[in-house]
Amino acid sequence: MWAGGTPLLVEKRTPKITPRYAQRMKLYHVYIMASFRRVLYIGITGNLEKRLAYHRSMQNPNAFTARYGVTRLVYVEEFTDVNQAITRETQLKSWRRAKKIRLIQSLNPHWDDLAPVAPPSHTDSSLRSE
Repeated sequence: MWAGGTPLLVEKRTPKITPRYAQRMKLYHVYIMASFRRVLYIGITGNLEKRLAYHRSMQNPNAFTARYGVTRLVYVEEFTDVNQAITRETQLKSWRRAKKIRLIQSLNPHWDDLAPVAPPSHTDSSLRSE
């Protein structure tokens, strides 16, 4: 026997499924860095910003990038598949120096730093007017 009141509508809920193509993809970068004397370094990373910060910090003085002052990002490629990125890195490393230079100059003829270091922000409260 029903005692009154509003019946609750029970809604059948299906779990929300995000299509694979809409999910956030992991990106991998194959990059070439250079010194001012054009010493080249080729690497691969899943976090380009963090990796550049590490190279530029010179934390490990015995590292190749620290020993040769390699700090400028001059070329970068982006991949969604880590195996393709590894294959490309291996391919670039196998090239002769002249071919690597032609690749860089085809997209970055002036060897500009593609990720220049941002100037330090002034967040010290002593510098702010009150």
